[in-house]
Amino acid sequence: MESSKLNRLFIQDSRKLAIAPSTMRSKGCFAKMRWLTIVLVACLFWNFSSLVALAAPQDSQAKSSIQPYLDRVQEQITEFTLDNGLKFIVLENHDAPIISFVTYANVGGVDEPDGKTGVAHFLEHLAFKGTQQIGTTNYRAEAKQLNQLDRLFADLQEAQKSGDERKIAKLSDKFVATQSAASKYVKQNEYGNIVDTAGGVGLNAATSADYTSYFYSFPANKLELWMSLESERFLQPVFREFYPEKQVILEERRMRTDNSPIGKMIEEFLDTAYTAHPYKRPVIGYQADIESLSRDDVQKFFQAYYAPNNLTIAIAGDVDPEQVQQLAQTYFGRFQAQPQPSAVDKPEPPQTETREVTLKFPSQPWYLEGYHIPALSHPDYPVYEVISELLSSGRTSRLYRSLVEEKQVALSAQGFSGFPGDKYPSLILVYALTSPGTSIDDLAVALRTEIDRLKTEPIQPGELERVKTQLKAGLLRTLDSNMGMAQILAEYDAKTGDWHNIFNELTKLETITPGDIQRVANITFTQENRTIGRLLSSN
Repeated sequence: MESSKLNRLFIQDSRKLAIAPSTMRSKGCFAKMRWLTIVLVACLFWNFSSLVALAAPQDSQAKSSIQPYLDRVQEQITEFTLDNGLKFIVLENHDAPIISFVTYANVGGVDEPDGKTGVAHFLEHLAFKGTQQIGTTNYRAEAKQLNQLDRLFADLQEAQKSGDERKIAKLSDKFVATQSAASKYVKQNEYGNIVDTAGGVGLNAATSADYTSYFYSFPANKLELWMSLESERFLQPVFREFYPEKQVILEERRMRTDNSPIGKMIEEFLDTAYTAHPYKRPVIGYQADIESLSRDDVQKFFQAYYAPNNLTIAIAGDVDPEQVQQLAQTYFGRFQAQPQPSAVDKPEPPQTETREVTLKFPSQPWYLEGYHIPALSHPDYPVYEVISELLSSGRTSRLYRSLVEEKQVALSAQGFSGFPGDKYPSLILVYALTSPGTSIDDLAVALRTEIDRLKTEPIQPGELERVKTQLKAGLLRTLDSNMGMAQILAEYDAKTGDWHNIFNELTKLETITPGDIQRVANITFTQENRTIGRLLSSN
């Protein structure tokens, strides 16, 4: 379901962040270093070892030797936009008879109305429930039961407000009976079964603060089937099994947030770090909001944000771009153009003093620090990604060497930028798990010492080049696939306005200097810009 960097990085620490504000349908988290996605493109043509060798800092010809391959890739990418505003990006790659598809909706948790948190994530669940033709044995009869369920739910809400226990009991019995009647028409997981039968793999989706994406892969001869299935589910979705799915989502929230110490800390931490911007809210939603959501709420959200001009579809693999365009016009041209959804209009005011939040749970103590940083589109954003890598990339990182190995005040220590998203100004987060017998205060001093070093000591050129090379190699290990490429193309196009911006990122990375690191660190890592989270043991 939802996807975030927080989920990825805390999961690396013995899956301690399965509790974060992130829940996933399955393996659909995309671990990406955004400013380095350019290198991924080269992996379509080179093997891993040769590219890493070219990325080595001692090879002064590396950048120029990569360029012909980058140019070749750009020549294999085409794009077109339908009259209704729906944009397609097509990467033609005939290495294998497989096609990967990503439908990227430029809508996430930040776009939800107040009091309706969790609706974007809820809609993602329901997008797998089928259409008027898929997932039902008799839609006309089913629709009557679904509408009756909605009326009963509204009546129940009113009865609960009034406290009329007799009426609540009567309506509850009727609601259960009607839900049972509606379920008789449901063909469970028919959409997924169609995909599986046709050889599809990786059917999945992810919701984040910034976006929602739906993705899977098909054999190359199933292009038209994908066009039919994907257009139908966003042209005529039926949000069936709404109320049972609500219970599934509420259980996800209980497991990953309410009953999880670090999950609860993250929710409180974001609520403290932000005062206005909706990044402060959990993507999975608040419990009370989820409980009160109706099918009508989801329908209105869908109609507002799943407009064709708010969708981007990326297709990568063994395809003919002309055939893609013809089929897209046939199937997706049916969508009606709509007004562009409004963007988030609640900017976060500058932070002027340290903010702190402390929670107590039966847990090993954690310490967190967050600092406000610019959005992905800002020229300095790549510098923040390099700082994150410098602090937390494995056993050679500064936090690991200092806090875990030398001072032995932490069992693990990490950091990353773009939390909980990067479409808007967000946070760079650093955090550590205390070692036995270590106080939170001692850990805080040690962690901040490493942060302050970035401000006072210029990084050595050799260390900076090592970090850059690590980033390139790490990206290749995680995103060397058509699916990864399709996801990146769609995301970059939606967030920056042009997928071509991917091909500018390598240059930005290579030009970062020790002076840039020190300059950005001094701007960012200030007392006024700091939010502190302490998760203390209640044992």
